[in-house]
Amino acid sequence: MAKGNKKSKEPKGRKITLKMAKLALKLTVDGKRRLDLSNMEIATFPKCILKLCDVDELDLSRNLLKKIPDSIDKFVNLRWLDLHSNQLDHVPEAIGRLQNLYSLNLCNNLLSTVGLPNEIGLLQKLRSLNLGMNLLERIPSSIAALKELRHLGLFNNHLTRVPECLRNLPHLEIVNLKCNPIPSGDDKGIDPIQRVECLYLVRESCLCASCLKKIKDDRQRVDSRLSGGPAHGRSIFTGLTTPNSVAQEDQATWR
Repeated sequence: MAKGNKKSKEPKGRKITLKMAKLALKLTVDGKRRLDLSNMEIATFPKCILKLCDVDELDLSRNLLKKIPDSIDKFVNLRWLDLHSNQLDHVPEAIGRLQNLYSLNLCNNLLSTVGLPNEIGLLQKLRSLNLGMNLLERIPSSIAALKELRHLGLFNNHLTRVPECLRNLPHLEIVNLKCNPIPSGDDKGIDPIQRVECLYLVRESCLCASCLKKIKDDRQRVDSRLSGGPAHGRSIFTGLTTPNSVAQEDQATWR
C-alpha cells in the first residue's frame, strides 16, 4: 500500500530517453549545438541529458519542471539556458558555476525571493536575465556583480521599489519593471537606463497555454475598460495576439 502511495506522488509527465534527446539536438546559425526539449510535457529533469552536457544551449522551456538538480553545473559550455514557463519555485546554487552563461531565462515560474540564490551573481559573462512573471518581492543584491548585464526583465512581480543594485550595473541598457506595485516616481534613480516600449505580434500557436491565457485575460480587461462594458473579444489580426516580453522578442533578448 505504501508503495502505491509513493508511486502516486511521483510527478507525471513525458519521459525523455537518450535517443529522443539526441534527436532534439540542433545546430544554430552560428554553429553552436542546441538541445531543444521545449514544450514536451517534461515533469522531471531528464538525467540522460547529462550525457549531452557538452552542448552550448539548452532549452527546457514550456514544460512542467518543478526542480532543476545541482547536476546542471555539468553543462560547463552552456552559454544559453531557457527555463521559462515551468513550475520552478527555486533555482539551485549550482547555477553560479555556469561561468560561460550569457543568457538565462527564468520567466513565468513560481520563484519567490528565497528561491533565487545569491550565486546568480557569479555569472560574470551574463548579458541577459529574465525574471519576469514570478513572485519576487526583491532580488539578490549579488546581481550588482553582473557587470556585463545588458537586459533585465523584472516585470509582473511583487517588487515595491526599484532594486538598489541596478545602479551598479554599468552596461545595463534595458530593464522592464512593468506591472509591479512600485510607487510612481520611485524609478528616478535609474535615469541612465534606456526604457523602451515595443509591440510584437506573434501567432497564438507560438505561445504556451499559460502565456496565452494571461494575454487573453489582460486583453479582455482592457476591452472592458474601453467599451465601458463586457469585452466582445474582437481581434484586429486573425490568428495573431499581442504578447508581453515573455513571448518573442526576436527570441534573442528574453530567451
